[in-house]
Amino acid sequence: MNVTDFNLFCHKLTHWEYWPFQLIYFPIYGLWLYYALRLKSLFFFNTVNPSIKNGGFVMESKKAIYDLIPPEFYPKTVLVSHTELLPGLEIIFRNENLLFPVVAKPDIGLRGMAVKKIHSWEELKDYHGRAHFNYLIQAFIDLPKEMGVFYVRYPGSPVGMITGIVAKEFISVAGDGRSTIGELLTRNPRYRMQLKALKREDAGISSRVLQKGETTVLMPYGSHSRGAKFTDCSHITTPGLTGIINKVCLQVKGFYYGRLDIMYRSLEQLEEGADFMIVELNGAKSEPTHIYDPKHSLLFAWKVLARHITYLYEISRINHSTEGMPFLSCKKGIEELFAHQRHIRKLTRF
Repeated sequence: MNVTDFNLFCHKLTHWEYWPFQLIYFPIYGLWLYYALRLKSLFFFNTVNPSIKNGGFVMESKKAIYDLIPPEFYPKTVLVSHTELLPGLEIIFRNENLLFPVVAKPDIGLRGMAVKKIHSWEELKDYHGRAHFNYLIQAFIDLPKEMGVFYVRYPGSPVGMITGIVAKEFISVAGDGRSTIGELLTRNPRYRMQLKALKREDAGISSRVLQKGETTVLMPYGSHSRGAKFTDCSHITTPGLTGIINKVCLQVKGFYYGRLDIMYRSLEQLEEGADFMIVELNGAKSEPTHIYDPKHSLLFAWKVLARHITYLYEISRINHSTEGMPFLSCKKGIEELFAHQRHIRKLTRF
C-alpha cells in the first residue's frame, strides 16, 4: 500500500459516512426487531406505502412509482426491456421524441448503481448491450441544484411534514491551467475514491488539463456512493416549501413515507412550485440522507435513523389496522429479499 492509498484508507476509517452500511445500521436492527415483534411481522414495512410494491423497500419498480406521480412533476421516462432488440430500441427512442443527452438507470435500482448519462446513440447501444436488467431512459434534467427531501405523513392527515433536507454537491473540479483532472481529483479524498469509476467511463479523463478558471462536473449524479457530498439543509424548511412538497405528495396515491430527490433552479421558485422536477421518489428503504453531512456524528445519525424507523412502524401499523392491509408473510418476505440480492448482483456485474 503506497502513501496515498494509506492516507485514503485512514480517511475512510475516520469518517463514518464511508463505513459499510451494515455497520452503521447495526444498532438500528435491534429497534427494527422490537417493532417487528410488536406487530408480529418481520416485514411490516410493506404497508407503509400501500400503492408501492413492498412499500418501496425491495424490488419496487421505479417506472411504476413514476406512474403514480402527476407527469408534470417528473421528466419523460420510458421503460426498456433488456430483451428489446436494437431496432425496437430505436423506435422507442424516436416515438418518444427523446433527445440526447438522456439518463439510463435500472428500473429496480439501489444507491445510484448502473446510472449513466448517455450522450449518443453509440453510448446507448453499449449500455443496452451490457444491461441484463430492465432499465429506464429518462430525459436529462437541465437544472443546476439537487436536494433530497424526506417526507412523512400519517394516514388520515391532510398535512405531512418534512423531516430532513439534504443538498447534493456533485463531483466537479476547477482547472488551474497546469494540473490534470486526475491530479485535481487526488487532492480531495472524496473525489479520489471515484477516480477508478471515472476512468471506466472516460479512459482519458485523468490526463486532461482544464484551463485556468474552467470548471467541469465529472459525476452528475446526486448519489453519495457516486461521490456527491451531502450537506444537511434541514434549516431551510419553510411553510412555503412544506406546502409545495405536501401538495405534490398528496397527489401520489398511497404515499406516506419516503424521500423525494428534486432538481430545481432556486429555492424561491421551488417554494412557488415553479422550475423543479422530481428525479426519483423512494419509499420504505429511503434514508434520511442529511445524516451523511460530514459535520454530523454517528450518534446524531443513530438518533435520526431511530426516529424514522419509528415513523415507519407507526404508519405501517395504522395502514394495517385501519385499511386491513396484510403484512408480508415471512416466506414471501424472504423470497423478495433473495430476489433483491440476485438483482443487485446483476447491477454489480454491470
